[in-house]
Amino acid sequence: MLNQETINIIKSTVPVLEVHGEAITTRFYQLLFANHPELLNIFNHANQKQGRQQRALAGAVYAAAAYIDNLEAIMPVVVQIANKHRSLGIMPEHYPLVGQNLIAAIKDVLGDAATDEIIDAWTKAYGVIADAFISVEADMYREAEEQPGGWEGFRRFIVANKVKESDLITSFYLKPEDGKRIASYQAGQYISVKIEKKVNDDYTHIRQYSLSDAPGKDYYRISVKREPENGDKPEGVVSNYLHRTVQEGDRLLISAPAGDFILDTDSDIPLVLISGGVGLTPMVSMAKTAADLQPSRKVTFIHAAINGNLHAMGEQIKELSTANANVTSYFCYEKPTDEDRQRNAFHKEGYIDLNWLKSILPDNEADFYFCGPLPFMKAINRALKAWGVPEQRIHFEFFGPKGSLDE
Repeated sequence: MLNQETINIIKSTVPVLEVHGEAITTRFYQLLFANHPELLNIFNHANQKQGRQQRALAGAVYAAAAYIDNLEAIMPVVVQIANKHRSLGIMPEHYPLVGQNLIAAIKDVLGDAATDEIIDAWTKAYGVIADAFISVEADMYREAEEQPGGWEGFRRFIVANKVKESDLITSFYLKPEDGKRIASYQAGQYISVKIEKKVNDDYTHIRQYSLSDAPGKDYYRISVKREPENGDKPEGVVSNYLHRTVQEGDRLLISAPAGDFILDTDSDIPLVLISGGVGLTPMVSMAKTAADLQPSRKVTFIHAAINGNLHAMGEQIKELSTANANVTSYFCYEKPTDEDRQRNAFHKEGYIDLNWLKSILPDNEADFYFCGPLPFMKAINRALKAWGVPEQRIHFEFFGPKGSLDE
């Protein structure tokens, strides 16, 4: 427990973190990887280069400081991050390394403003925060291993089937090499894929992909978008490796399902699933799960794609709608092709907006789940709030480090 003096000092640094938080976390990662390059086998290099991880950590540090006297208030954030840590294989012994380099980064960035009192307070506070994460993650590791079909760490799976879903998205059906049972999961969760072979550098790469089918099968399915080079953004190392190199019969290392973005099957009010691009992967899992477990629940599936060539799993959703009277689907194409027009493959041209949502939904009395590129998610979030949808009925998932939907 922290004494009141330490709490007061930590809280006094909140305005400083608001201004210098990202500079501190940027310096932190520089120090961490310089001192412990082996950790580059765990962290996503692309998120580092794009600054996404630095911004996410800065937000987490800021929240921890603001709520240092009431960490229960940020427990949902702790659980979300802990899920990712368990999926990646972050262990208790990593936390002292992080603490040492975070304190050093605070000293470097703040200079003389980082008094001995502030450094001492943050050292104590980090110990309390680290203990909270270690405790939560210990329970998660135990559950992942001890659940029916569960396992410790990474387990080898065979690519049983590889299916092209669109010009950019391919599905991989994964079955355990040992032929034993696999752990179930909740719709919306993800698995981590570890690539041990050296791809572009000397490091292992780990990426998290949403499970894109309903649970209860003898396989896991992930549907991966091949990330092409885009301006200053290089092509995705792992996604391109999976698309170009991995074939049926190959082996992949997989961690047990994780994640807190899950479908609430205890709710029976109408369900609206809204996705953009590859953000449809957890939505497909949720739609199929709702149809299986809640056949009387009204489900509306809304997906936005650039055109039919880039629209993955559209036929699966159409079949789901045909087979289930309570499932309705709508597709919005930004730039439909002539073939899309001839086939009447979409319901709206352009972008999803509030007026269109109001025209296809009877009202806003529903649970709304959405996922997609950040600008898309900001637009959907803005529309739902403008429609008066209560915050507790708005659910969304970031692919990668946590971001912000605030304008």
